[in-house]
Amino acid sequence: MTAGLNYHQPRAMQVCLVHHADAVGPDVDPQRPLSALGRSQAEWLADEVKALGMAPAAIWHSGKLRARQTAEPFLRVSPFAEFKMVRGLRPDDPPEIMQNVLLHDGRDLVVVGHMPSIAALLRMLATGSAQFPLHGLVTVERSNAAPGWSELWRRQPPTTP
Repeated sequence: MTAGLNYHQPRAMQVCLVHHADAVGPDVDPQRPLSALGRSQAEWLADEVKALGMAPAAIWHSGKLRARQTAEPFLRVSPFAEFKMVRGLRPDDPPEIMQNVLLHDGRDLVVVGHMPSIAALLRMLATGSAQFPLHGLVTVERSNAAPGWSELWRRQPPTTP
């Protein structure tokens, strides 16, 4: 072994923040499931994450139907990922809830939430980030070697099925 070489590099944590895909209006269905467009957007987002090489250890959603349905295609990317509803991803939840959770979890994650909280969370994690893409995703990274989060990439799905 060569002196001075560190073979244990700190691993970066990646978090893919996702705004739920297009949903039907409350006048159509009060539970607001994904529309046909939303189902294709959710599939597209999961395909993008897979193409970029991310394999999340956990896929979290707000518990609302449209968020859960958006999260489900990500199981194709990582079929053995933990899949559950977590507190802190609902539309009016303070972003500090999820910020705190992320500080204590080192796994790669996909988190599916709602506006305005998901956009506020992005602003807290990666200061200076541009506006959150509607029904899109933004992936941020936290390295153990450096403080703070940095934006890696963002994607916004097509607006037609």
